[in-house]
Parts: sequence; C-alpha cells; structure tokens
Amino acid sequence: MVEEKQEIVAEEVPEADKAQEVEETKDTAVSQKSKTKTANSAAKKQKKKKPEVDAPLRGLPKSGRPWKTPKQKFTTIKKTTQRLTFEKKMELRNELRHIKEMSRDIKEQRKEAAVQKNQRRIENAERRLANERRAEVVQIIKNPSKLKRLKKKQMRMIEKRDTSQVKVV
Repeated sequence: MVEEKQEIVAEEVPEADKAQEVEETKDTAVSQKSKTKTANSAAKKQKKKKPEVDAPLRGLPKSGRPWKTPKQKFTTIKKTTQRLTFEKKMELRNELRHIKEMSRDIKEQRKEAAVQKNQRRIENAERRLANERRAEVVQIIKNPSKLKRLKKKQMRMIEKRDTSQVKVV
C-alpha cells in the first residue's frame, strides 16, 4: 500500500517541475565550484597585495619616475589664508590709490616732456632754415637765355626765391 501511494505521488508531479529541480541542482553545483575558485583566487590575491592605501593603485608613469605623484586639480586644493582686518584692507586700498596717482603723475610728466621736446625741435628747425636763408648769397638772373646755357649740375643748384625778402648783392 505504501508503494502504491509513492507511485501515485510520483505520477502527480509534472515533468516540468522535475526539469526545474535538475537545473537547481546543477546551479548549486556550479555555484559551489565558482565559490571555491573565487576563494582560492582571493587567497592568492591577499598574499600578493600590499596594504591598501586610500589612493587607487596606479601603474608606473610613462616617464619612469615612480616618485612623481598624480597632480591635483586646483579646485580640490584647499587654500588657507588669514583674512585681513578692515583697517588693513583700507590701508592697502589707500596705498594702492596713492601708487596709482604717483604713476599717473609720472606718465603725465613724461608726456609733457615729450611734447615740449617735439615743439623745441620744430622751433629749432624753423630758426635754422631762417638763418640759412638770411646767410645766403643771392644772384638774380635777369636774362633767361643764360638758363639755357647752364649745365645740369648748375641747374640743380638754382632755387627760386621771393625777391622782396632777399638781400641782393
């Protein structure tokens, strides 16, 4: 009678359920194998690993200089500076304002000196030209046929002048 009940129970279980049970046993066997593999590899890694540092592990730099540290971005670097008091800020502002005024004055003086120098140069050139004109020895050519007989060099030397201002010898 017991045997009959077992057969009935065995018949009632569909074949799909049996397939799932078989797959579950296979999965457990595979997971046990993978667990043993990972356990072995973890043990090997622990032997090879050095004590961990906060920074991630890096390979050798391309330059071959292992003592060089990775650079930090400027935003990550904390700047610690003491804040200035209000009086010191005002002193610095006044000092800066004074320096700017002094530099502005120096620039103005240089500009004025350059303008004066330029004016002096122009005046000297005019005076020199007037002195040369006064010191010239002039000969008025009244006969135009003489001009035709002159050579090229002599023609280059001839200049026209206003006869009212020129002293004639």
